[in-house]
Amino acid sequence: MKAVHFGAGNIGRGFVGLLLHQGGYELVFSDVAAPLVDAINRVDRYTVHEVGEGGRDTVVTGFRAINSAEHPDEVIEEVAGANVVTTAVGPTILKFVAPHIVAGLALRDPSSPPLQIMACENAINATDLLRDEITALAAEAWDALAARAVFANTAVDRIVPAQPEGAGVDVTVEPFFEWAIERPPFGDDPPNIPGAHFVDDLAPYIERKLFTVNTGHATAAYFGAQAGVETIADALSDAAVAARVEAALEETSALLVAKHGLEPETLAAYRETILGRFRNKGLPDTVWRVGRQPLRKLSRHERFVGPAAEAAERGLPVDGLVAAMGAALAFDDSEDAQSVDMQRMLREQDSATFTAGVTGLEPGHPLFPKVQAVVAARQAELDRATE
Repeated sequence: MKAVHFGAGNIGRGFVGLLLHQGGYELVFSDVAAPLVDAINRVDRYTVHEVGEGGRDTVVTGFRAINSAEHPDEVIEEVAGANVVTTAVGPTILKFVAPHIVAGLALRDPSSPPLQIMACENAINATDLLRDEITALAAEAWDALAARAVFANTAVDRIVPAQPEGAGVDVTVEPFFEWAIERPPFGDDPPNIPGAHFVDDLAPYIERKLFTVNTGHATAAYFGAQAGVETIADALSDAAVAARVEAALEETSALLVAKHGLEPETLAAYRETILGRFRNKGLPDTVWRVGRQPLRKLSRHERFVGPAAEAAERGLPVDGLVAAMGAALAFDDSEDAQSVDMQRMLREQDSATFTAGVTGLEPGHPLFPKVQAVVAARQAELDRATE
């Protein structure tokens, strides 16, 4: 069995690639970063180090890497003969993965089992996004290729912080992970991925993860940055920051109860698990790494505006989420391009224009005035700073 994984970064090696290796797959990484590809190919094993309670070291073998920018034909050939294709590249990069998959499917033996494709991204239904890119690119040829692939959405969760100096291709991660995968697309032949669980309805798992882990992580980062701390663990050690994170997550949990019928007690226990993970001092995760790209995180279907908009439409509380958005607006990191752009836009645009453009909310939406108010408050702070 063979798996081709696009994205040989820390998540690719420390999470997705690790589980594929444990499932018995020969592992082929595809990446455009030449130094990383070369580093992977210089070794015949790497170690995934779990830090925190219950952590252990796991050695990964049976892999190689291909530079897809320099050797696209090699990647295409590997895809053509693979059983599984996965990605961990970021939703905006999926369009650059699609051509390799289309070309690989065209070369694939029609009598082979369908290629099992899963995009493991921090986005809702990322595999659907990849499938849309693939079908659009294939155009009229898709009718002939469609039977050669199946697509399943996934929800993935594992904290993989910035890696320590000198780690090479080893990866440090937390012990906890979750990989939920849609069952129906595979019929009676799901991929062999130890530790993953297959579900009939993925939507509650995706939104529970995004609106708890991603929302909570970013909330801790933005309030932590305001409090002047460096790490996520230190942010959660600050009682005031912890209270703000808990307030935001209580609101997302209320939405999950209303929307998916999840049990409040189960969600409360899940929140405690998540907050415990954030407090893991073995993970040197900084507020600056987690908080980067604030414009993306403030967009319409992301971790703040997404759940807050649905909650507001249902008349549920959103003050904790809106406060977190206010903290995100104050995130000022000269080394993060989106942060720099955001602060410039706040100075140049009026509050309504900024709110509509960044969040994608219509002015008539019930959440719009609340967000516009925190935008205006941040703009007033910037004005005072220049006086």
